Amino acid sequence: MEELGYWIAFTRVNGVGPVRFRRLLDYFGSMREAWQAGAEALAQAGLEARTVEAVRAAQASVIPEREVERLERAGVKAITWQDTSYPERLRQIYSPPPVLYMRGVISSADDWAVAVVGTRRASVYGQEVARRLAGELAEHGVTVVSGLARGIDTHAHRAAIQAGGRTIAVLGSGLDVIYPPENARLAESVIECGALISEYPLGTKPEATNFPQRNRIISGLSLGTLVVEAGPTSGALITADFAAEEGREVFAVPGSILSRGSGGTNRLIQQGAKLVTSVQDILEELNLSSLPQQLEMKALLPENETEAALLGLLSSEPMHVDDLVRASNFTVSQVTAALTMMELKGLVRPAGSMSYVRAR
Repeated sequence: MEELGYWIAFTRVNGVGPVRFRRLLDYFGSMREAWQAGAEALAQAGLEARTVEAVRAAQASVIPEREVERLERAGVKAITWQDTSYPERLRQIYSPPPVLYMRGVISSADDWAVAVVGTRRASVYGQEVARRLAGELAEHGVTVVSGLARGIDTHAHRAAIQAGGRTIAVLGSGLDVIYPPENARLAESVIECGALISEYPLGTKPEATNFPQRNRIISGLSLGTLVVEAGPTSGALITADFAAEEGREVFAVPGSILSRGSGGTNRLIQQGAKLVTSVQDILEELNLSSLPQQLEMKALLPENETEAALLGLLSSEPMHVDDLVRASNFTVSQVTAALTMMELKGLVRPAGSMSYVRAR
């Protein structure tokens, strides 16, 4: 918690993004040491003179401990590269955000996510397609990721929620500055059905320059990106570009050649994006057609090293908890807690007093 405040403090420094964060962390070993460094040391770490000045100014005005308190009051959680809860797929992109601010929960179910994006000026056709495809993705257990923007994004989030699925909205502002403001109620619904996330600290306004960078997070969280409707200069195409650069799948819905709003999606298809006319086109390409069964099987697999080790020791012959403790080198509390969870999953079953066998 003490180190977290310094990570948050650095997100308030203009010019310190993922690359410079990495330089500082590699050089100083911790963000606390970096925050307490002088100008000379910051320069030696690889920061340019202008960035050094920005850091020094922030050191004089930003109090790391108060940044943590401010998040707690706002009901916002911050996770960093060093947290095990940091989304693994996002961690793999070229420039993952050092800090993710979050309201709601990102869960293991979000390992299967698809971005659904498009123009803010959605046509009736675009709105209907977004609702249908996002809703059907959610019905199949796929998390819908989008940007809470007007138009396609809004319809995608709403459809996922109405289908009883999960959805994640990535903002280009602080989590206390919902944009567009008319989506404030939708944002609360997203929190209940997934998460609202941002790389920007509280109070950050929705500046135009924030949104292209925001888009790399949308694609970075996702197995693939679906562009429903987009003109030749739509920001949704930036999301598709990020997805392609990271080796993720790009999908596009065809539209009328007479509609400017479909110019971008039609061009994506010409360039090799997968043409989508039904949700099955996406599910089959990403091998998600049997996702509900895959999720069920995942729940039956060992969740961590403790469960895996115990499962390896157990057989059809009963084994006492004490013997499991001695053989595994885990504590009694670790073994009993893991066995309780494994029993709920159907992996093991009791076989007499304090003894267990494998259930399958």
